[in-house]
Amino acid sequence: MFDFLEGYGLLGAFWVTVQLTVYSAIGSLIWGTLLAAMRASPVPLMRGFGAGYVNVVRNIPLTVIIVFTSLGLFQTLGVSLGADDFETINFRLAVLGMIAYTSAFVCEALRSGINTVPVGQSEAARAIGLSFPQVLSLIVLPQAFRSVVGPLANVLIALTKNTTVAAAIGVAEAATLMREMIENEAQLILISAIFALGFICLTLPTGLLLGWVSKKVAVRR
Repeated sequence: MFDFLEGYGLLGAFWVTVQLTVYSAIGSLIWGTLLAAMRASPVPLMRGFGAGYVNVVRNIPLTVIIVFTSLGLFQTLGVSLGADDFETINFRLAVLGMIAYTSAFVCEALRSGINTVPVGQSEAARAIGLSFPQVLSLIVLPQAFRSVVGPLANVLIALTKNTTVAAAIGVAEAATLMREMIENEAQLILISAIFALGFICLTLPTGLLLGWVSKKVAVRR
């Protein structure tokens, strides 16, 4: 029944999906945190940049961003991100595009967490002489992260599923292999079920684990 799977790198394709997810998640968390800090900043220029970035990027389809990284950055501007072969270039460009897109949602999740921190704590920290970066890193962000583990888990699950968009620029992840198998094999329903199960195996444990973590680290107010 599953003889048609021979010759296809199913596990390898899902491994590329996992790599896309991990690298994009790390980059999105870093850039999204910086954007959230900008949106909470007392400097109007930084607040304006953060708000403008989030409102623009999250309203652009991810497919457009991914295709732009290939056609615009690589083919037009020659940006290769230090890679030599075409496959690695496309992989890195896909990670860059997903970071740019997902960080906007990470920022909004973190900003909602920042809003849950009582204003009095920030005022007390400033009263004892702490600077804004110190207040943010020592007082506000640690509590904000604890408050938004659940929403960040949803962003991570969405990111895992969004990796399928990387197929638009030829990254050899799960969706690319699925399309190839459907074109070559007369097993549409079975192939679709296999890949659906694969993504469930990636996202369901993530949701359950981070849901448990969210309950454990939740701030008691």
